[in-house]
Amino acid sequence: MTNIQKQLFSLQDNGYREFHSGLIPTIDKDTIIGVRVPALRKLAKELDVKNVTTFLQKLPHQYYEENQLHTILLSGIKDYKQCLAAVNRFLPYVDNWATCDVLRPRVFAQHHKELIKEIPLWLQSDKTYTVRFGIEMLLVHFLNKNFQKKYLDWVAKIKSEEYYVRMMQAWFFAEAAAKQYEVVLPYFEKQKLEMWTHNKAIQKACESFRVAKDRKEYLKGLKGYKGNGYC
Repeated sequence: MTNIQKQLFSLQDNGYREFHSGLIPTIDKDTIIGVRVPALRKLAKELDVKNVTTFLQKLPHQYYEENQLHTILLSGIKDYKQCLAAVNRFLPYVDNWATCDVLRPRVFAQHHKELIKEIPLWLQSDKTYTVRFGIEMLLVHFLNKNFQKKYLDWVAKIKSEEYYVRMMQAWFFAEAAAKQYEVVLPYFEKQKLEMWTHNKAIQKACESFRVAKDRKEYLKGLKGYKGNGYC
């Protein structure tokens, strides 16, 4: 057992392990130690540089919490090129939605021109969580002042039977409905999404406090179209 693994087990909360393992059905429960996120963030701050460097180079990890710790450490890398390289090295080993969604490199916010060139590569991946990560980066960084309509097309054109990809597509379009309603509306009216994703996106948009009531009522009327797979 490595020193970091020992530290993780010293933070184990078995009650939390039981609860959290039920939220991540795609991974083996035996790989979950049961460490809460605040404890992981605290540990990340306490690790010395040498341990961090060694840890980030050793892939794949054995435990879920090692992957969570990895994402926290990656998210704090301040050099964009270094961070991007580390993210690309790690993404093939991401095996669940929680690890994917914790990966939010802060330095990416300062390098949108470079980042947007990487996203299409992630969206074209055959790895479920690499695709999910690519959609999430569009959602986080490119639905406000950096928005372009073509980003909606990028996400709409993704054809996947993977639940965690389709759920992120739905989340993306729900967020787009809140931030770019007039532009995203035709995607619902013209049924450009797979039926499940279409309906889930509208559901999520209607649950958002950032979408006006009259818009929610109109969107509800667009739910439940009868389609055969993809439009």
